[in-house]
Amino acid sequence: MKEFYSVLVYLTLFILPNTRRTSGSNVEETHERYKIDGKITIQGFKPADWVSQTRILVDGGNYVGFLKTDGSFTVNDVPAGSYVVEVLSPNNLFEAVRVDISGRAKGKIRARKVNFLQNSAVVTVPYPLKFKAKEPAPFFERREQWKVTDMLFNPMVLMMVLPLLLLLVLPKLINSQDPETQKEMQSSMNMFNQSKDLPDISEWFANNFSSGGKKKNRQ
Repeated sequence: MKEFYSVLVYLTLFILPNTRRTSGSNVEETHERYKIDGKITIQGFKPADWVSQTRILVDGGNYVGFLKTDGSFTVNDVPAGSYVVEVLSPNNLFEAVRVDISGRAKGKIRARKVNFLQNSAVVTVPYPLKFKAKEPAPFFERREQWKVTDMLFNPMVLMMVLPLLLLLVLPKLINSQDPETQKEMQSSMNMFNQSKDLPDISEWFANNFSSGGKKKNRQ
């Protein structure tokens, strides 16, 4: 029992105060909040309600920003960390940007392009953020147009064209080769022609069985 009480006293005197200090320090570090500034520009036609319909999503929508009349925005109360900033618009498409907020450097912000395949590759972009519309949002799927390659890569066309190409190209290849190779090719072709002179097995069976059946009928 004395050992048990001594352990409790040790915990209350040394370990619990340290845990409280560390937890308090974490709260102070995470208490700092920063803001992300930027502006959106759209060239060409702008709907009348494009400002009210556009949203700025940070970290998948955990932090949301709204546009002002001039297209600028500010996302407040963002803690230090790395976030993907996206523009959600029903009329236009925008490229996302990754923003790194450093808590050690008192909120220093670095903006770079989003690269999900190579996250370590850093291509910086200017800050405050400047989003430009890439293209209008596609509401309808584009109909496929006819192409010449569709006909050329058709299996039926390939089956018809490839043998013709072989017939045209092989004689030229044979003529351009050495005389010895020509003799070998001719001998192989002769062997193939000789095999044509041999009787067909199906014809041989048909003739023999048909003749045997006729003899039996005559008897």
